[in-house]
Amino acid sequence: MDLVQYAWIAWLVVALVCFIIEMVTLEFTFLMIGLASVVGLVSSITGLPWWAQILIAAAAALLLLFLVRPKLLHRLHSSGEVNKQGIEALLGMAGEVTRSFQRGAGEVTLSNGDVWTARLSPAVQPRDPDVGERIVVTAIEGATAIVVPAQR
Repeated sequence: MDLVQYAWIAWLVVALVCFIIEMVTLEFTFLMIGLASVVGLVSSITGLPWWAQILIAAAAALLLLFLVRPKLLHRLHSSGEVNKQGIEALLGMAGEVTRSFQRGAGEVTLSNGDVWTARLSPAVQPRDPDVGERIVVTAIEGATAIVVPAQR
């Protein structure tokens, strides 16, 4: 029994593993290696010897990694839309008062569904917002959102 005739199975497994890893990392490296494995799979199906399959897959991986991946990354990062994360994503977010403010402190639910303890910003006239009143987050201090009433 010649194991080389079953090399396509190994190429398929490598490609699938790389595609699964790519779904987790999202940096296009494993996508390029997975595509190179598909090239190795095709060369295996055509009956090329094992050493030729490896050379062809390696050449495809190098070409994809150094020519295609940088262009994909550039296109991804030049979309102009920056994804804010963490505290930056909360600044400017709208919400609503869910528990009455007493002496400038209360509870709000933000538009993303997060519930935060909140304090009224010192930049606004001191008053206690009512339940259901719309607010906007201006800062985060520890686990407390600093808010101002939304403009009507």
